[in-house]
Amino acid sequence: MTNASDISKGQAIRHHGAVCLVLETQHRTPGNLRAFVQMTLRNLKTGRSSVERFSSSDKVELVSVTRKKCEFSYREGKDYVFMDPDSYESIPVPEELVGKAKDYLTENQIVDLLFTDEMVAAVELPPTVTLKVVSSPEGIRGDSATNVMKIAEVETGLNVQVPLFIKEGEKIKVSTAEGKYLSRA
Repeated sequence: MTNASDISKGQAIRHHGAVCLVLETQHRTPGNLRAFVQMTLRNLKTGRSSVERFSSSDKVELVSVTRKKCEFSYREGKDYVFMDPDSYESIPVPEELVGKAKDYLTENQIVDLLFTDEMVAAVELPPTVTLKVVSSPEGIRGDSATNVMKIAEVETGLNVQVPLFIKEGEKIKVSTAEGKYLSRA
């Protein structure tokens, strides 16, 4: 157990019986009131984020989290299979734990797997991924006066708003946090 004020971003804690990853912490002292720590937590089982307040002296249980770089190999039924590049061991991860990351996973892509208690707790993507456009309607001539966007489907099935000049077969960079087009790859 440790004080809430000693927790930092990237650590994991047990909150209301669930393991939560700390996404952000802020130490606040409002006016005449007592100081508190405000944390943005992501529940590793459900994937939901919440903002929680703790008194500076509250005791919080730390949970050990290990990160391992793994390569996405293939999908088998409802499981996503990752490979440890060091031991070549296959690690099946249920679809529920993969969550929204499935929209950005392509074969041979390197991701971070978070382990708690020797079990996979979450899949962490890089900030940007490169995806191939598989379906994109033609832009209409004369629509280029402003920043006009169109919807394009990428190889994972995700629909992304892209500029009119993007065509089928091109590779684009997409933000994994917002699902937005960033640039051509």
